[in-house]
Amino acid sequence: MTIKQVYSPKQIEVLKGTLEKDWFITVLHGAKRSGKTKINNDLFLFELKRVREIADREGIKEPMYILAGVSSSTIQKNVLQELYNMYNIEPQFDKHGNFKLFGVKVVQAYTGNIGGVKSIRGMTSFGAYINEASLAVQSVFAEIVSRCSGTGARILSDTNPDNPEHWLKKEYIDKQNDNVLSFHFELDDNTFLSERYRKNIKDATPSGMFYERDILGSWVSADGVVYKDFDASKHYIHSKDLPELSTFFCGVDWGYEHWGSIVVLGEDEQGNTYLIEEHASQFEEIDYWVDVAKGIQERYGLRVPFWCDSARPEHVKRFQRERINAMNADKARLSGVESVAKKFKTNTLFICRDRVEKFPDEIYQYVWDKAKGEPIKQYDDVLDSLRYGIYNHNKPKTTVKLLKGGL
Repeated sequence: MTIKQVYSPKQIEVLKGTLEKDWFITVLHGAKRSGKTKINNDLFLFELKRVREIADREGIKEPMYILAGVSSSTIQKNVLQELYNMYNIEPQFDKHGNFKLFGVKVVQAYTGNIGGVKSIRGMTSFGAYINEASLAVQSVFAEIVSRCSGTGARILSDTNPDNPEHWLKKEYIDKQNDNVLSFHFELDDNTFLSERYRKNIKDATPSGMFYERDILGSWVSADGVVYKDFDASKHYIHSKDLPELSTFFCGVDWGYEHWGSIVVLGEDEQGNTYLIEEHASQFEEIDYWVDVAKGIQERYGLRVPFWCDSARPEHVKRFQRERINAMNADKARLSGVESVAKKFKTNTLFICRDRVEKFPDEIYQYVWDKAKGEPIKQYDDVLDSLRYGIYNHNKPKTTVKLLKGGL
């Protein structure tokens, strides 16, 4: 088997760039599914073997190395599970969640909050691998860098792009030199993906920021309206033209001074989604929303799920006491917005124009905050309930194989 059968040209470029000369930090950044993590996982193994050689020369019995990610589950999913699948590497964890590989003690650190680095304070590390680096708290990233003071220590990292003002881009990627290397990936750099797959992904990715980041791997700000692919001529239908719907679910955004909203969504056998009812009001108490929900149950069944804004837990509990199938929604904003935007892009989300009043006011006024890279919290009441419903209904229910010893 030749190297070209194992690695893409971009991955070979990274291999040559990192193996043929010394460096301190390498950042692989760019599009999703472009091959960044695969090559970094292999470089992680190369680095552990290199550290073991350095330790042997220096007479160090057990050198230490940092494996970092946002959480234990992301390290498991992105790194350890992939190493198990590819090479049948199954670490044996100690009671602290650390393990030995190639004679090197690998210490896990979590970058999502400042408490995640307590495991590495005071240690001398011979290197680090930081997965999803742009999601790291900056002070945590800096702490990991400062711990890498062993002889020849080097730091691997990878990330999807974020706001162009992000500290990782400004402080590391834009300042690359002999000690800091960076490699940019686009989706098309992953030549092991079929042309058909890449075309389908491009066709399904929402226009604007999502396309530029996810496909082109660019560090760009969001701009303009959030749902750029919404087209009134395509996505509005009349209720009399609704097909037969097989599944129903709801999204709930609580409100009082600002508008509260419950939307009812239906799905046909082809996976198309229809907004079939909009209920939006101001200055209403929870009794009003209970009555709305019970009316929905009468029309669509007692078990219809209501994905609710978790900001008002007392309202969710009231729904549950009233035997309404209410659940806290995962409110991840960008992921949720992307799930709705993708359905507009693929023409699989339709709005019953004769059953909505507030949606038409919001859809063209819901815009990006360029500084934060998130939608501005205005004109989002019905759109938030739409997001809660669609994102949580379609959220993958995946299970990850836990390696022996757990995380």
